[in-house]
Amino acid sequence: MNNSPAKNEQEFKHYTVMLNEAVDALIPAGTLSDKVFVDATLGGAGHSALIASRLSDKGRLISFDVDEDAICAAKKKLAGFKNVSIIKDSYINIKENLNNLGIEKITGGIIFDLGASYHQLTKQERGFSFIKDAKLDMRFNQEQEFSAWDVVNKYTLNNLVEIFSKYGEERFSKRIAHAIVENRPLNTTLQLSELIVNSTPKIKSRIHPATRVFQALRIEVNSELLNFENTLNEVLTLLDAGAIISVISFHSLEDRLTKLAFRKFASDCRCDRNKPKCECGGKLIDIITKKPIMASNDEILKNPPSRSAKLRIAKRVSG
Repeated sequence: MNNSPAKNEQEFKHYTVMLNEAVDALIPAGTLSDKVFVDATLGGAGHSALIASRLSDKGRLISFDVDEDAICAAKKKLAGFKNVSIIKDSYINIKENLNNLGIEKITGGIIFDLGASYHQLTKQERGFSFIKDAKLDMRFNQEQEFSAWDVVNKYTLNNLVEIFSKYGEERFSKRIAHAIVENRPLNTTLQLSELIVNSTPKIKSRIHPATRVFQALRIEVNSELLNFENTLNEVLTLLDAGAIISVISFHSLEDRLTKLAFRKFASDCRCDRNKPKCECGGKLIDIITKKPIMASNDEILKNPPSRSAKLRIAKRVSG
C-alpha cells in the first residue's frame, strides 16, 4: 500500500461531527489561546485544525492517533501550523507522552471524538464493513496483531455471547455465537455478515442485522470502552483548573461512561462511604452540559451518522 501523505490525504475521508460546538467549548470563536490543548483522537484532523487556528504563538496542541492513514492525512492538513505535535500512540498513554514533552498539566482542554472514522468504516481492506468483503480485521492500529479474526475464531461460545451482549446490546447474541462456533473458521466480513443474517429472525429494522455484532467486535478488538474509561478517569486529574473536556460519543455505552465519570468527579466526595473523612480532595469538575448536545438538523442532513452523536462538556475546578 502506498503510504505517501498525498495519497492518504486523497483517500482519507472523514466528516468532523459537531466541529464548532466541540471546539468552541475549548476556545471560543474569535479568540486566541496561549494554553496547552490535546486532541486525543486525531482522525481526520478536523477538530485539531480548528483548535490550531485559534492558538497564539505561545499556544500548543498535541494530537494522538494510532492509525497511520489518519496520521499521514493529518500531517498534510496541519502542515501550516508550527505549534502542533502529532504523536502516533494511543490516548491511553497521554500522561506518559505529555511528561516526555515536559508538560505536567493540560491547561486549555482536551477533546475526544470516539469510535471509528468514516475512512476506517468504508475502506474495504480495513474489514470494518459488513457490506464490503474483506478479511476480518477491524484494527485501528494496523501494527497490532490481534484482530477480529481472532475474536470470531478463537473466543469461546460464552465469551462471544458476552461481548455481543455487552458491547453490541445484541438481543440474539446466543443464536449468533452458536452459529459462529458451528461454522468456524470464518475468514471474511461477508461470511460473518451472511451467517448473522441467516441465523437471526427476519425483523423489520432500520439497521442491518450484523450492525451490533460488528460494533461489538470493533470495540473488543480495540479495547475501546476499557481504554476510554481508564483514560477518562486519568485525564480529568491532568486538567488544570479552568481547562475544558469535550467528549463526542456515538453510542449509548460510551455516552454512559462519560455521564457516569462526569457525575462522579462533579460530586463533593468520591471516597468510599465507609471512610470516616474525605480523602479524595473533593469535587474536580463542573458539568457544563446537563444534557448532551446533539447535532443540528442541518448537520444531520449533510452527514446522517451524526444523528447518533452526543457531546458532553465539563470544566475542571480547583482541587
